[in-house]
Amino acid sequence: MLVEFEVVERARAGDPVGFNELVTAYRRRIFGIVSRMIGRPEDVEDVAQEVFLRLYFSLDQLRSPEVFEPWLYRLTVNAALDYLRKRKKRRLEARVSDLSEQQVMMADAAAGTMVQTEDRQRARTRELVDSLLSGVSEEDRLLLTLKEVEGLSLKELEKIYHVNENALKVRLFRARQRVLKVYAAARGESDAQPRSSVEPREEA
Repeated sequence: MLVEFEVVERARAGDPVGFNELVTAYRRRIFGIVSRMIGRPEDVEDVAQEVFLRLYFSLDQLRSPEVFEPWLYRLTVNAALDYLRKRKKRRLEARVSDLSEQQVMMADAAAGTMVQTEDRQRARTRELVDSLLSGVSEEDRLLLTLKEVEGLSLKELEKIYHVNENALKVRLFRARQRVLKVYAAARGESDAQPRSSVEPREEA
């Protein structure tokens, strides 16, 4: 933690000085994560400001100061992903503006069919993922979400968890094993051992 739990408690209680201490302490780190995720230096400050706005309006929902950092990083990842989705949508709208009316109608029809199919596939995948992750601890759930769903690299996760790459590999290995056990149990294979490779070694 870059600040004492007491600072988080004060900010959560509405103390503006406490909130400013949080912003000052985590500003550089949030800027770094956003920069790596969106790849556009000119937009990093806007996205980071959005992160701190979300923090300000949702800080009272924080369960306890002990989980502040992963909670803040989740806000950061979500804000960056929202930015990337909006940027992708703007690029698509710019391309569509160059098409004829007939081309737009044909593209809309094709896209509608594709979107429906993709939505169904995503919904099934999301339900499966949510079901599996609901069976493991919050720590496992957050780590796997950041790595497997949000796509953060081990280097990015190192900065979030403050441990080296080997330690992260061990945590990921164990978290995946626990998810495999949940999956096996859901399929009625509780006696089966999940297939795995040799567990990576955690170095000091």
